[in-house]
Amino acid sequence: MPKLSGFSRTLPFIALCLFLAQGLAAVAQSPYHILDRWKLGGDGGWDYMLVDSAAHRLYITHGNRVEAVDTTTGKPAGAITGLHGFSHGIALDTDGKTGYISDGGGNAVVVFDRSNFSTLATIAVGTNPDAILFDPSTNTVWTFNGRSHDISVVDAAARKVVATIPVPGKPEFAATDGKGNIYDNIEDKNEIIRLDAGARKITAEWPLAGCESPSGLAFDTASSHLFAVCDAKVMAIVNATSGKEAGKAAICDGPDAAGWDPNHKLAFASCGDGNLAVVKASGSKFETVEMLPTERGARTMAYDPATDRIYTVTAEFGPRPAPTADNPHPRPAIVPNSFTVIVMGR
Repeated sequence: MPKLSGFSRTLPFIALCLFLAQGLAAVAQSPYHILDRWKLGGDGGWDYMLVDSAAHRLYITHGNRVEAVDTTTGKPAGAITGLHGFSHGIALDTDGKTGYISDGGGNAVVVFDRSNFSTLATIAVGTNPDAILFDPSTNTVWTFNGRSHDISVVDAAARKVVATIPVPGKPEFAATDGKGNIYDNIEDKNEIIRLDAGARKITAEWPLAGCESPSGLAFDTASSHLFAVCDAKVMAIVNATSGKEAGKAAICDGPDAAGWDPNHKLAFASCGDGNLAVVKASGSKFETVEMLPTERGARTMAYDPATDRIYTVTAEFGPRPAPTADNPHPRPAIVPNSFTVIVMGR
């Protein structure tokens, strides 16, 4: 058997190093993985989610209730019940004690005690309140009312509506910089509006070119970038000061929520097609670095910057019914007690 030269003996080592380097590069480009699944059960559809990092709690709107889950154990911590038909979103007061729910079926904001999940007040607002946020600069709660095409502004201390602001179309998800500016996607007009929280009025309308039906909205306050997720697999990045487009990124199909990781400079989009898109946002460059398979229907999400965890939810589905004239695009039925949280991380 011929002796191998030093160079020949080195070749397998070089090949191994190249293979390992390629593997490490692939991992670097795919930082997130599914870590766990928490089966909660129960019936009904779902919408927005929100993390309370300090309390290690995940809030999930689920049918006529809001689930509270302990993020350290994955077990239910309690629930806010007695909502009307369909709850949409959750907002948390900076007092650390109070939470707010947009009760879509009840056309109301439900105020709850975060220590024991009891209902403290119910405040009538516009028709079908969808997105909801707490603005710390004015100590107000804002609901974005999908059917009445307006915004209700609630004084958090007095627990009453102090303003109603008409908007140019159907409002979707919203974000605040905490310093007096609020931003909202107008889904049927393909635009973002900016509002002055103190003056309670619209100060700008910015068209989103190439962005159909913007829904989820995330905000990097450090770079003043808004991330709007749109149909046709697009994330539109907009300068929150000028309203000018800063870039676009490719995402998954059927997005409904967005998130922002300030530590790693990553934007997320969760999609009903069963994928989570991860977009690197460094400076003026926006690059899709991962498309993580989740499960069909996992279209909403919440991000916890304290633990670098991403949460989404879905359920099992039965067969899709045959279309009819009244319902040409029927949704498949949800399999009872199959509601599940999907946990993603590094």
